[in-house]
Amino acid sequence: MAERPPADGSGTTIQLLARARQGDSAALEEVFARAIPLLTRWARGRLPRWARDMVDTDDLVQETVINTLKRLDVFEYRADAALQAYLRQAVMNRIRNEIRRVTRHPAPETLDSDAPDAGLSPLEELIGKQTVEAYDDAMAALDAPEREAIIGRVELGLSYDELATLMGRPSADAARMAVSRALLRLARSLKLP
Repeated sequence: MAERPPADGSGTTIQLLARARQGDSAALEEVFARAIPLLTRWARGRLPRWARDMVDTDDLVQETVINTLKRLDVFEYRADAALQAYLRQAVMNRIRNEIRRVTRHPAPETLDSDAPDAGLSPLEELIGKQTVEAYDDAMAALDAPEREAIIGRVELGLSYDELATLMGRPSADAARMAVSRALLRLARSLKLP
């Protein structure tokens, strides 16, 4: 006579794993329900705070358990504690991988915009220092709002909507007109055709 699975989903982990291997999704869910809380408590604090960006401990544990139990057919279970030990090792490996990933790709550092650059910028190399000086002189001759319009649109690449907000203009079209006027005045200053 074949052993009947308990109706309440109970049973040893070994029994549940055997049923899960035979396609019993309720047994697999019960394995998840038993394994994840224990692993989460065990893993809490093992992933350093500086290594957490998009992954928190709960997500890390769940993803690891799901990926590990997808390969359930290769796992040899002999005791109830074997699965927990196997999953702990898998979570530990995932934590190590996260730490390696973060140390290989550290968080971006802020740049000091006040730091002087001794070399020529690519723009200066491309169009020459004299042209850049003429541009700087022509920009200095413009009113502050005109300079802001050109710098925002041409140098920073802001949209007209963003410029309208920053410049206190009523619409994107008003910002576009302000940029156009400022560029015309700049071109006249530079004596461009």
